[in-house]
Amino acid sequence: MGGWNSTSVPGFILMGLTDSAETQLVLSVLFLLIYLITVLGNSGMILIIRLDPQLHTPMYFFLTHLSFLDLSYSSVITPKTLQNLVTSNKSISFLDCFTQMFFFIVFAVAECFLLSSMAYDRYVAICSPLHYPVIMSTRVCWSLLAGSYVISFVDAIMNVLCISRLDFCKSNVIQHFFCDSSPILALSCSDTFEVEIIIFITAGSNLVLSLITISGSYLSILSTILKINSTSGKKKAFSTCVSHLLGVTIFYSTMIFTYLKPKTSYSLGSDQVASVFYTIVIPMLNPLIYSLRNKEVKRSALRALRKRIG
Repeated sequence: MGGWNSTSVPGFILMGLTDSAETQLVLSVLFLLIYLITVLGNSGMILIIRLDPQLHTPMYFFLTHLSFLDLSYSSVITPKTLQNLVTSNKSISFLDCFTQMFFFIVFAVAECFLLSSMAYDRYVAICSPLHYPVIMSTRVCWSLLAGSYVISFVDAIMNVLCISRLDFCKSNVIQHFFCDSSPILALSCSDTFEVEIIIFITAGSNLVLSLITISGSYLSILSTILKINSTSGKKKAFSTCVSHLLGVTIFYSTMIFTYLKPKTSYSLGSDQVASVFYTIVIPMLNPLIYSLRNKEVKRSALRALRKRIG
């Protein structure tokens, strides 16, 4: 990150979402409420799964770490966003900015591959139920999780090193509410073509690889479900995948819309709305999606509540 010394701006200023004081107040209350629900929802999901031995299965192992990732990358973005909304100080140092970018990429990319691991888990459970305990062993689950983090750390290091070595002499005002790659690239007076290519290749390969895994898993699952004779059997098999499919659709649609395009296509309004959705809203929605549609989680929560009352 030695490129920081060559820039002529002292730090960055996060412009945020709006200049209106009234709108900032409304957004600060809304985001604070969403963040509290995110923290409570994801922490509660982790706690319920950890405390109930009946939920110590590969599916809930991945769900625990999904909640951890949602909680983590929401915490990387939301507190700073709230600070900018309620105070007049919108500045952020180079170190803080690129640190925020680094951890956001780590957690976001890890979530991509964790979602594909969850899809593979559902594929094995439905298409090879007799071999499920052998294929989805504890060692395999930890290997998939470790692989997700290794890829995400390599991706984050490459992206942050490439961007931080650029010269920033046009402006230090980031037209966004957090340090993301596209609005920061727009500030550089260097030639960003090579950096854009690297970011596009790394982000694109990660999204495509994880999407291929998810698509292949669900095509096999659909083929297996269609072969089931009973209607109740089909519903039972499909019900185990609905929550994951919904979470995948919401997460990937906003990520693809935001990142798989050149920086010249960056749109202040639409990109910020998409960014709010996947950085602040989705981490709140995931525990709701996976708990409200999951009978085992609801039964576990009721058991824990009865023990607490007793």
